[in-house]
Amino acid sequence: MINNKILGLIGFAAKARNICFGSDSVEERTNKNKVKLLIVAEDASERTKDKFIKLAKERNIPIIVGGNIEMLSKSIGKNNKAIIGIENVNLSNEIQKINNGGGTIG
Repeated sequence: MINNKILGLIGFAAKARNICFGSDSVEERTNKNKVKLLIVAEDASERTKDKFIKLAKERNIPIIVGGNIEMLSKSIGKNNKAIIGIENVNLSNEIQKINNGGGTIG
């Protein structure tokens, strides 16, 4: 479940230029060991979801499948982005903590 806190952190990461987005870019940055967390929209194609779930497992990268393309895209100020890679380890950890029912930022 992607909530507003997570969307806010994704937006913050985008402003800080600590993300990559789009299938090709995320795959390239993941293969270079730059991505610390993958976020895939629930309404992404099955092929895209399967591809990135497999890639995350191979690279031992946490992955969140949640939200929809519209909400994820809006959080980074783009259109039609089904996959986002978070490149900052601290933001990645905070997003995972919130996603797993953890506390607030701070």
